[in-house]
Amino acid sequence: MISKHISLDEATNSPTALRFGIKNEPNDIQLSNMKLVAEKLFEPIREKYGKPIKINSFFRCEELNKKVGGSALSQHTALNGGAIDISGGSKEENKKLFEIAKEFDYDQVINEYDFSWVHISYKKTGNRKQILVIK
Repeated sequence: MISKHISLDEATNSPTALRFGIKNEPNDIQLSNMKLVAEKLFEPIREKYGKPIKINSFFRCEELNKKVGGSALSQHTALNGGAIDISGGSKEENKKLFEIAKEFDYDQVINEYDFSWVHISYKKTGNRKQILVIK
């Protein structure tokens, strides 16, 4: 388990990785960063939200990130392992998650594609508290 509510399998699960035979496994540093995101953001957000939260994407190795068209600087990737995309199951619920996430220390909180999901990230030091929108 990465945290109380996130298993390693859930954090590394990717239908794209399975389809293309990509081994999507974090190293020790990436795993440490993933645990930090879970501890500092995911678990407090889930506690305040009071309901389960779906993980759309957490860790992506570089090969997987390229395959899904992710940014080369993505915080989901091997560079960091410090970002997670979450969903409450609807745009309305995702708006709630977005607002809750802004109450905590974070690097980025991103409303992606009109609340299709919410991206949250955390760094050990230097969190920028950026609130962004991707259309």
